[in-house]
Amino acid sequence: MLNFFARASVSRLSDPVGAWLLKRGLTPNAVTVVGAVGSTASALWLIPAGHLFAGAVVMALFVLFDLIDGSMARAQGGGTPFGAVLDATCDRVTDGALFAAIAWWAFTAGERPIAVAALVCLVGAQVISYVKARAEASGLSADGGLAERAERCIIALTGVGLHGLGVPYVLPVAMYALVALVVATVVQRLLSAARSARELDPARPAPGTSEEGTR
Repeated sequence: MLNFFARASVSRLSDPVGAWLLKRGLTPNAVTVVGAVGSTASALWLIPAGHLFAGAVVMALFVLFDLIDGSMARAQGGGTPFGAVLDATCDRVTDGALFAAIAWWAFTAGERPIAVAALVCLVGAQVISYVKARAEASGLSADGGLAERAERCIIALTGVGLHGLGVPYVLPVAMYALVALVVATVVQRLLSAARSARELDPARPAPGTSEEGTR
């Protein structure tokens, strides 16, 4: 959902860092793994222990590694197929760690509605990514949506961090809003895949309208 201009602005900041790291012998895959390990560890260590603001800040810093590895890949002329698989895998791990950590903290703190919302977001985030991957494997397109990974991280970490500073209501509002956005994004991607399928084969009848189905 983040528009092209926002991504371009971020790239202007991350590209020099990526080029500098490449010159020091680091690889995009190494940065991807370091970012994923740091994000997962900070989420599961700090947030369940109640250090919400610290957990949000530290995890946000490690999430930035996901921007830097992309800049490094562009600087060396493009990423590799394995690099794309590794990046997507690490993204799923960090998504799961963030929402699992929020659910863990919420259950411990007696905030069961927030815990349930976090678990819905955890499952929904994986489904969003799976719909896109499965569609692309079938030659279809299922991009976009209201709550892609960047939006999910920003909303969740902002809610966690501000709650850690004592701002009332912000975390439940953030999580309930994310539930709605995640469900909407799953529907959006399924509809996008359906449109893509119709464009590839416009002559194919809709389910239940084939000759065989009407006999």
